[in-house]
Amino acid sequence: MASPLLKVENLSIAFPKDGAVNTVVQNLSFSINPGQTLGIVGESGSGKSMTSLAIMGLLPVSAQVPDGTIDLQLPDQTATNLLALKQSQLRQYRGKSMGMIFQEPMSSLNPVHRCGKQVAEVLRLHKGMNKAEAREETIRWFQQVELPRPEKIFDQYPHQLSGGQKQRVMIAMAMCCQPKLLIADEPTTALDVTVQRNILALIRRLQAEQGMAVIFISHDLGVIAEMADEVLVMYAGKKVEQGSISQIFSEPKEPYTKGLLACRPNLNQRLQRLPVLEDFTKTDEPPTLENFPPIDPKSHQLRQETLRSKPPLLKVEGLSTWFPKETSWYGKVTEWVKAVDEVSTDIYPGETLGLVGESGSGKTTLGRSILRLVPIRQGSIAYEGTRLDELNEAQMRPFRKDLQIIFQDPFSSLNPRMTIGQAIQEPMTIHGLGANEKERKERVIALLEKVQLLPEHYDRFPHQFSGGQRQRIGIARALAVEPRLIVCDESVSALDVSVQASILNLLKELQQEMGLTYLFISHDLSVVRFMSDRIMVMQNGQVVEQGDAEDLYANPAQAYTRELLEAVPPATLEEARTRREATRSVMQ
Repeated sequence: MASPLLKVENLSIAFPKDGAVNTVVQNLSFSINPGQTLGIVGESGSGKSMTSLAIMGLLPVSAQVPDGTIDLQLPDQTATNLLALKQSQLRQYRGKSMGMIFQEPMSSLNPVHRCGKQVAEVLRLHKGMNKAEAREETIRWFQQVELPRPEKIFDQYPHQLSGGQKQRVMIAMAMCCQPKLLIADEPTTALDVTVQRNILALIRRLQAEQGMAVIFISHDLGVIAEMADEVLVMYAGKKVEQGSISQIFSEPKEPYTKGLLACRPNLNQRLQRLPVLEDFTKTDEPPTLENFPPIDPKSHQLRQETLRSKPPLLKVEGLSTWFPKETSWYGKVTEWVKAVDEVSTDIYPGETLGLVGESGSGKTTLGRSILRLVPIRQGSIAYEGTRLDELNEAQMRPFRKDLQIIFQDPFSSLNPRMTIGQAIQEPMTIHGLGANEKERKERVIALLEKVQLLPEHYDRFPHQFSGGQRQRIGIARALAVEPRLIVCDESVSALDVSVQASILNLLKELQQEMGLTYLFISHDLSVVRFMSDRIMVMQNGQVVEQGDAEDLYANPAQAYTRELLEAVPPATLEEARTRREATRSVMQ
């Protein structure tokens, strides 16, 4: 057998904390051969990204590596322990022999430099090209990663590109020197499913052409099944389980792995409640499929008839929201972006209307237009018969209590200087809920417990919580004023699949308990199917299809809807194999 390209043995990584040492990776060992793809999977905080940073020599200055070796063996060279090298020596390997695609391209790309210049810099540094040669090679790589208008994008800044385009620039930067090892750290986490599918296919194609080894890091086993030959499962800094794709998917040994496999919503079967990790890790008897029954079609039909028997809670007709795109030299708008273009729909009391589409389809703008958070151009928005579009801001204020929103990024929507108790209590004070401060504090603590947080969290600040906990805080704040309609704007898109499952279950439980109505916005159709009674599909600002959730999934009428459905990560190993074979056929 060929020698491993990379061999990690007994790696430990620690950080000093409050006079003690916090070990984030403990005695981790694995290897990867040339041309192989190793998937590393686990929740946030499991040590996946820290391991990749150790390989690249990019650990924070405060990090300690008390044990372990990371040996890189390039062709016709002896093995080199990367941990023993100085930063000046590591630069000879980074970018040239090892490339890395980071999770968030916007924070990885320099916002003050043009995209092409950033890739060209790598080529000039490692391949000794002059300015003209580096520009020509960069444009060639932009073509390789299927960027539109590569010459134009060369001169554009990162903020001028979409999320998928920025990720392609990162791939070009990581691969332009044809490295022997590529590390892809959650490269598709917050991307649309269609963009994600294209990015994954692109990485597979480039791997096949270059013959490189890939370490693919993700929290989503569906994505891992599509990409990897072998899987390493991590939890709390330790290796839980390792084996081939077939072993991990067909015969997982550890409860944690079984839980990760089970908690992602499945397009093929709609469950009443999603499994969560605690169902597997906090019991001696692992649950079976019988513990998670599917929704009965007759019950679903009865629910739909009951919902339609009432007048709509919200009625939207011909709604349009445009933004200026180009203006003349004296300020007159010459071209508009039609973010929402004559959209009409009804939302019934107690219903969840799922709203799906790619980034730029108008989903978020529609949600914010309904709540009157952005100015609309034309159309009507009727809430229980009252025309919200005809109200000024002062007249709109009494309706703010009934109409709330849970934002996509809870961290940026929370004031970092306010404790979460203050953040949840503030809307109560504004709308005059509660007789006094004491009563409002009691209601906040009750809300924290309702969203499965603790009373002692009241005095903590947003940065002291995980992503899933911050999303629960966002839910508690939306519930604080006892709303009737909540817009959930991509509220689980960037969460681990295990955390996502618990948040989705919570939203369903709160809906049943409090009679809430949801407009649930997402690009992930498997999530939308689990949550929704009806689904509306948007493309380029317009509604291309809407109908009952089950009917739309079984018989999508539009090619765009079928494309979205086909792009959802595979739920089974057989689906993953089919996709990989299809990609190989295209490449051949």
